[in-house]
Amino acid sequence: MQTPPLPPVPPLPAVPRQSDEKLWIVLCHVSIFLGVGIILPLIVYLVKRGESPVITAHAAEVLNFHLSLLFWTICTIPFVFILIGIPVIFGLYIMAMVCAIIAAIRASEGGFYRYPLTVRLIS
Repeated sequence: MQTPPLPPVPPLPAVPRQSDEKLWIVLCHVSIFLGVGIILPLIVYLVKRGESPVITAHAAEVLNFHLSLLFWTICTIPFVFILIGIPVIFGLYIMAMVCAIIAAIRASEGGFYRYPLTVRLIS
């Protein structure tokens, strides 16, 4: 007895974007790998703020995440002296890299990714 085949997965509803919008969005998300962390999303946010609400939303999310990451790192520094802070900081930055990859993939597919542990200061 054979089971019937599963129905195909419907495609994700993608917002049609211009290729340069997608490029700016993905660059914002992978800025942690480019060595420009907080600077690139800040510049993109300030320059593209009036032009594209999609780029602005992604840049603000990345900027909020990087500011939150800086905040969590500063909060962890006192724990470095009792040696528990070093693995916590290491874990924070591993999480940041994994989240950046997930966000870049979702953004390239037309989606939006909410970073965890983020204090949203900029909207």
